[in-house]
Amino acid sequence: MSPATSRYAVAPPAPGALGTDVDPRELLRYLDALITWKDQRKIELDALDRAAMDLSDPQDRAAVTPDVTLSMTLWQAVSNRLGLILATWDSGRVGEGERRRITTLVWGSLEQPGQRAGGQSLAVSLPEACRLSDSLASSLRMRLRLDGADPTVTDRLHDLRQQVERIADQVALVPESRRASAQQAYEALDRRLEDVTGRARRGGDVGGFLGPLEVEAATTERDLIVAASQRASARVDHARASQLVAELTARGEAVRTLAERARALVAPAPTLGVPDVAQLGPVPGDPEELTAYLTRLERVDRALTVAQQAYAAALERREDLAGRAGRVHAALADDEQGAAASAGLAEQAQALLARTPTDLTRLEAMVQAQETLARTMGVQP
Repeated sequence: MSPATSRYAVAPPAPGALGTDVDPRELLRYLDALITWKDQRKIELDALDRAAMDLSDPQDRAAVTPDVTLSMTLWQAVSNRLGLILATWDSGRVGEGERRRITTLVWGSLEQPGQRAGGQSLAVSLPEACRLSDSLASSLRMRLRLDGADPTVTDRLHDLRQQVERIADQVALVPESRRASAQQAYEALDRRLEDVTGRARRGGDVGGFLGPLEVEAATTERDLIVAASQRASARVDHARASQLVAELTARGEAVRTLAERARALVAPAPTLGVPDVAQLGPVPGDPEELTAYLTRLERVDRALTVAQQAYAAALERREDLAGRAGRVHAALADDEQGAAASAGLAEQAQALLARTPTDLTRLEAMVQAQETLARTMGVQP
């Protein structure tokens, strides 16, 4: 059923692709339709939320609450992204660059690194989130009986057939290596639905079969929707982890070079170890292992930062002392008495700088002695 004829919000088809340019009139039509979808879906979700809260059986309420929560989370994510898109749209004052940014916002992931809205993974695009919202809202309406009077057996069977077909579409999205259990669940639902439909056609009483089948179909569909979002999130996290590994590898090599230089030039040098990200092994594919791997990458990042700051500070201290020694020597050399009095100290400072690794403790003492002499003689370095 098209959005124009549906009594419920139906996600409009999104134009273009990630980062492409789209005709502004097409963008305007999409944004108008998306605003309508957002407003209508919010009204529907409020009604679903009230119906869920009004359920007298606590078990029934607990069964639908996760789906209501996920639906609200999806709606909020869509609403937030739509706000960014409308700000970019700026009432139609857009050039090619702005239009490309809009399609990037439309087709890019709703989830930002490190965020999980409402505890749910939202690594899906805006069109995907809208379609998931449509599926969840349809399932909740059926389970909460929000379409007026209790539907007939024929209506319930029709709704179940539509739901099982949506489940088939979701199963097709599961990677082949992990599809077996989802395929079995779909086939079991399909067989049961065919059996119940056949019983109904033969005039049998199927009321006792429909309720459990509707609950199982709704649970299966929700699980597949959440799993699809988690897979998308895992893909985003895997790409982010791979990028971090490349960056940390380059940083690690640079910090090790910095550490070697510091150890060669100054004493005492810091003794911090420089972590090697390669020791973590390859980026895992399992979502739970990937989460732990990202945590370890963050620790490597922090350790590299600490090591870099420590070794850089040691080298900067040597440069600072060398600069101070040069400035005070130059100032004293311009003064006849100062030149004679500081000659020995200047020679010792230069000798220390020429020797590697430079003893920073002795060098600082020499520089401070020169500066004290300069102040005593009224010479400004």
